[in-house]
Amino acid sequence: MKLLLTWFVFISLGCQTIRAAEPKVIELWPEGVPNLKTNWSEEKIVDGRITNVHKPTLLMFAPEATNANGTAVIYCPGGGYVRISIGGADGGAVTRNFNALGVTVFVLKYRMVEYGHPAPLQDVLRAVRLVRSRAAEFGVKPDRIGVAGGSAGGHLAACAATMWDAPAGRTGAALDAVSARPDFAVLIYPVVTMADPFVHKGSRTALLGKNPAPELIEELSVEKHVRKDTPPVFIAATMADKSVPVENSLHLYAALRDAGVPAEMHVYAQGSHGNSLDPQYGPTAEWPQRCEEWLRFNGWLTKTN
Repeated sequence: MKLLLTWFVFISLGCQTIRAAEPKVIELWPEGVPNLKTNWSEEKIVDGRITNVHKPTLLMFAPEATNANGTAVIYCPGGGYVRISIGGADGGAVTRNFNALGVTVFVLKYRMVEYGHPAPLQDVLRAVRLVRSRAAEFGVKPDRIGVAGGSAGGHLAACAATMWDAPAGRTGAALDAVSARPDFAVLIYPVVTMADPFVHKGSRTALLGKNPAPELIEELSVEKHVRKDTPPVFIAATMADKSVPVENSLHLYAALRDAGVPAEMHVYAQGSHGNSLDPQYGPTAEWPQRCEEWLRFNGWLTKTN
């Protein structure tokens, strides 16, 4: 309980929204975390970064009831699969922006390097299944559940958008019967490939180990798994990114185009990794407006009965 309260405090500070209602903590695996480590170190929060996650949760941030439109986003914070950076990848601003648009945000605290693949995939797909199965309770629509993420969180969100029916994402739980396919995906300077030369090596090592087998690299390289029923995707990236090469986004967009998947990509000249909302970067800081336009055009911001 102390850890949940601490998680709540930090998220609240990093993701302050326009409404007064307190966020709700939702256990992801109330029946027991799959393959829970019995000799694990205690979860820690240092400088707004969460490490040693063993009990994944969702933190629900609901918009004002009068503004809610029934759309939900499961947000995966970044951190290289080593930590979850609460304010990283523009996380606080992303949450505030989605809430302002009437979108309910579920911030995902997922397992990382302590477990490696497939634990993060299991967590994000479980999150989609859980929110969809309890949509009426949460005040959202089961056919308007998207995923979003930045950096390594973008990789996890992209995995959900392309690998929602992967056997590795199932655990044998009853909820496996619920579709884990997101209805859309928003990816912000995402990690995409696990292959050289454009891989973010830190994310690959944390997720797959120091010397992953070629077939494992193939399995977790998102651009290899795009298909015609991949949900619509919005991508924002910058060619000045020194952490995650822009080729990650370019190759994903090419795969989406080749598969005939509706996709919109904005690649900017300026902007550092994880800080692209700074006004000094000019039009790069306006990607949330472009994302809003995309969401609105596709009908996800229209209020439903």
